[in-house]
Amino acid sequence: MSRELPPLSALRVFEAAARLQSFSRAAAELHVTPSAVSHQIKSLEAFLGTPVFLRHGRRQLTLSKEGRELAEQVSMSLQRIAESAEQIRRRKQANRLVVSMLPSFASRWLMPRMGRFLDAHPGLDVNVRTSTAHVDFAREEVDLAIRFGPGGWPHVHAELFMREEQFPVCRPDFAGGKLPRRPKDLLALPLLQAEPPGWNPWFQAAGVGFVEPRSVLGFNDANLTLQAAIDGRGIMLARRAIAARDIAQGSLVRLFDTAVATDYSYYLVWPKDAAPSPAAASFRAWLLEERTREV
Repeated sequence: MSRELPPLSALRVFEAAARLQSFSRAAAELHVTPSAVSHQIKSLEAFLGTPVFLRHGRRQLTLSKEGRELAEQVSMSLQRIAESAEQIRRRKQANRLVVSMLPSFASRWLMPRMGRFLDAHPGLDVNVRTSTAHVDFAREEVDLAIRFGPGGWPHVHAELFMREEQFPVCRPDFAGGKLPRRPKDLLALPLLQAEPPGWNPWFQAAGVGFVEPRSVLGFNDANLTLQAAIDGRGIMLARRAIAARDIAQGSLVRLFDTAVATDYSYYLVWPKDAAPSPAAASFRAWLLEERTREV
């Protein structure tokens, strides 16, 4: 059955003007001009065939009898709509998880393990966003972030997830399979690095007086650096979490037992003034279990 309804945009404007008893305050709340509010009210009155406001001078307004009757019903209806929409939104959010992390960590550490989490949470929609920038939780719809850094960031809760260390890796047949036998042999070979501080701390830990190596190829993405090592372009100073899967699969081999701890670690990050959502809490618990498992 067809129903003839008043202009719905006019009802929203009317509710605000009736609640605030002012066209100008309603305009400010709705981010429109007072003349636009006046136009919508006139449209509603034309539809009803009766005034909804009684005007007393230029600025004073009161609701007419019909206006009071309509305002009560419109207010109740909008409140029910808002409550229903909020319930739907919360149900949807309960089944949605958005996480943010570095591209290298997502592809090399998370994705080989992700199937286990999805199998345990079949009804959950997961969106993995990769970025090298810090998440702005106030502006972005992100539930949980994994960040690599020093921690101590303002306005967020940062929980230590994994400490990190670095060591040299290369493909098994690098240099025709004649891999370096001593740490100082690396100085004569092409080296790869992803970010500062570079090779010097590792050489110091290995007991090598640092001499400028023959060549160093640098990238701003650990993923690209690791791929260059897999392609045989050089020897990479790799982070354990990024290289572990390729070492396990035999695409890369670790050189020497010496490893150096990094100044940065992986942190689980979420807004300081809000608890993680149920989906984020489940993902966090799973991550904490996975950090001790092999790939």
